[in-house]
Amino acid sequence: RFDRDLKWRTGAEIVPVHCSSSNGFRITRAALEKAYQGARKRNLSVKGVLVTNPSNPLGTTMSRNELGALVDFVVAKDVHLISDEIYSGTTFDSPRFVSVTEAIEGRAHVSDRVHVVYSLSKDLGLPGFRVGAIYSNNEAVVAAATKMSSFGLVSSQTQYLLSALLSDEEFKGNYTGENQKRIKQRHDRLVQGLGRSGISCLKSNAGLFCWVDMRHLLRSNTLEGEMELWREIVYEVGLNISPGSSCHCDEPGWFRVCFANMSAETLDVAMRRLQDFVASGRARDGDSRQRKKPILGKWMLTLSSSDRRSERGC
Repeated sequence: RFDRDLKWRTGAEIVPVHCSSSNGFRITRAALEKAYQGARKRNLSVKGVLVTNPSNPLGTTMSRNELGALVDFVVAKDVHLISDEIYSGTTFDSPRFVSVTEAIEGRAHVSDRVHVVYSLSKDLGLPGFRVGAIYSNNEAVVAAATKMSSFGLVSSQTQYLLSALLSDEEFKGNYTGENQKRIKQRHDRLVQGLGRSGISCLKSNAGLFCWVDMRHLLRSNTLEGEMELWREIVYEVGLNISPGSSCHCDEPGWFRVCFANMSAETLDVAMRRLQDFVASGRARDGDSRQRKKPILGKWMLTLSSSDRRSERGC
């Protein structure tokens, strides 16, 4: 969504920080420095670092040390850090979620360059309410956000409902606990189903998706090979997942698979289809261009929150 919400609407340039599967796609100082220097070579004025924690698409949380290193980096470069923590309530396994606000405790001198954005869309399943928040100690940021809020006011009815809901401590505790339990159950169901097809995932502990490794199914270790496999899974298997390239991953063969937007029975159907596809050898054998694409009909199972913009390179 960063491309759509930032680049498309404002014209801001986004420079991906490319991480490696060799260390579980963890953010390193070297990766940050490489992205920063790459931006400078393009004559781009770097204003800040934007991260999602827990990560989308990885489904992992950042440690206190990683967050501290991020803060050190933005201080050294005299830029800002924006932490999108929209999935913070979906953490279903250890290690626990650590907000960047915890990581800067005792570092008051950096608080004006660290900002948090949040929404109720994921943790409470309320995307239609269009309610979010910006947490910042920077007076200029708060002033700008206050002015911009006039163009997206929350209705009185919505404010009243959410105020009552969030004031109920018992409900919040029960809901969050039950939600995290169900997310873990669905996550484990997906991982086990993929395992039966010989497909592994990055170990995750949060989010509504898994970062799935299908590199062994590629005909060629290229972006074209990734998109070819993606099209086969869409047209032949009837599953819509997100290719890693749509998330700026530069290692072909990784895919984001969502698991929380369907019933357990539907997920089982999806896993059986994928297992049949892998077992048939269609993923790597033959030329898919010579096979007729079957009609998808109404049984397209969406394991991705994105549409076919990925195929167009958006």
